[in-house]
Order: sequence, then C-alpha cells, then structure tokens
Amino acid sequence: QVQLVESGGGLVQRGGSLRLSCAASESIFSINVMAWYRQAPGKQRELVAAITSGGATNYAESMKGRFTISRDSAKNTMYLQMSSLEPEDTAVYYCNAFLRSWLATSLVDYWGQGTQVTVSS
Repeated sequence: QVQLVESGGGLVQRGGSLRLSCAASESIFSINVMAWYRQAPGKQRELVAAITSGGATNYAESMKGRFTISRDSAKNTMYLQMSSLEPEDTAVYYCNAFLRSWLATSLVDYWGQGTQVTVSS
C-alpha cells in the first residue's frame, strides 16, 4: 500500500516562507498528477497547485506568484515552496497523487495525512 508522507509544516509569521515535501513510501511505476490541497477550519478542501508528469503546473489564483510546486521524479517526491504567507493561508495541507504502484494494474488516487501550516499575524 503506497503512503504519501508530508513534512515541512509549522508555525510561521506573516510574510514568512515554508517548504512542504511529500514523498511516496515505495517505488512507483508511474505518477500521473501530483497536487497539493488545503483545508482551513470550517471550509471545504481546495486545490492549491498541481503538477503533471510532464512538469506542467497549475495554481489556484490566490497562490500564483507566491507558491511554487515542483517534483523530483527520481525520488517520487513533490514540494511546495510557499512565500509571502498570510494568516489566510493557515490550513492543513494535503498531498495528493494519482499514481500506479508496481503491484497495481491501474492508477489509484492517494492522499497524505496532512500537515498543519499556521501563519500568525
């Protein structure tokens, strides 16, 4: 069973930066799309950014210019560099990947456990 393990969350002041990481727990046959989502208290989960196997990226409008998504295919790891953080960015950030493990015959949607990001004012 593939697991996505997030790290890098924490407490940061307004205007600060954080880098989140998401690593797959085992060797992967192929990854189609990886993405970061976030969910603030009392709000629905929303897409932050996504990156395809070819490196194409997509960002939510409010994250453009402040967040950068990237991936290291050799390490099956995805990153989210966040800068100019605001209190409104406070949320649990989730890693998502649509991938196929070596034991599977099709792509499966996986989620990480989430990592808390808190931005103080």
